[in-house]
Amino acid sequence: QVQLVESGGGLVQPGGSLRLSCAASGSIFSIYAMGWYRQASGKQRESVAAISSGGSTKYADSVKGRFTISRGNAKNTVYLQMNSLKPEDTAVYYCTADLDDGRHWGQGTQVTVSS
Repeated sequence: QVQLVESGGGLVQPGGSLRLSCAASGSIFSIYAMGWYRQASGKQRESVAAISSGGSTKYADSVKGRFTISRGNAKNTVYLQMNSLKPEDTAVYYCTADLDDGRHWGQGTQVTVSS
């Protein structure tokens, strides 16, 4: 069984920063890609950022230049550095990992941007 555990969410003022972390554990042979999604209240879940096993990254237009995705040395961890946060970034953020048997999801961590 595979588990993804996120951490690092919380309440931050507009213009502030947060760093989300996600660690994958369990029966893992290979992780092909990892990423972050978010879902704001009343809205559809959307992709925020993704990183391949080779280190290629892609971002949603709304976060380009503000968010940075990276993977840890162990390759089973992924981070999302979020700078210049805006109220519209408020959402539950989910970590994903693409394995041989498909995409796995974390339980989510709340990020609230408010003064």
